Amino acid sequence: MEKERCTWCKGFDIYRDYHDIEWGNPVLEDQKLFEFLILEGAQAGLSWITILKKREAFRQAFAGFDYQKVAKFTEKEVENLMQDTGIIRNRLKIHAAINNAQRFMEVQEEFGTFSEYIWKFVHHRPIQNSWKSLSEVPANTLLSDTISKDLKKRGFKFVGTTIIYSFMQAVGMVNDHIISCYRYKELKQG
Repeated sequence: MEKERCTWCKGFDIYRDYHDIEWGNPVLEDQKLFEFLILEGAQAGLSWITILKKREAFRQAFAGFDYQKVAKFTEKEVENLMQDTGIIRNRLKIHAAINNAQRFMEVQEEFGTFSEYIWKFVHHRPIQNSWKSLSEVPANTLLSDTISKDLKKRGFKFVGTTIIYSFMQAVGMVNDHIISCYRYKELKQG
């Protein structure tokens, strides 16, 4: 019998696998948090399936999401990335990724890790929502507004409240699987 899943992940194996394996799992490692920050920013105005299909190309283009390396990218690397058909070739988003790598390390200096900084917003425990249908899941919340404002104040780019709420969902700061989804129960139990 097929497992009950969130309706958004139907139609593509890559979506289902992402839903089943990654989406909503608490992420505490800085490099993985940076990856999701870059990917969520790249998604702005696009569908998540587009980003998932290009994820491996992003990984190669952005030095395995090594923020220390990305922070040092020069205009030469930007021009090379602008020629890379495997990624989203948007100059503003590419510059934002480099800028965000630099800001990411500033947050690490202040808090020890980016993880410590970002998870403090939820008191280091995922928020357990209980949505019955996809239509109930918000695009943003007061908390994503707060985090977005704080990141912008720190100089981050492409971190609007909707992008940040998607980031929060992806890295497990909120459990937004619908309650009938088998992953909801797994993640709620921790």
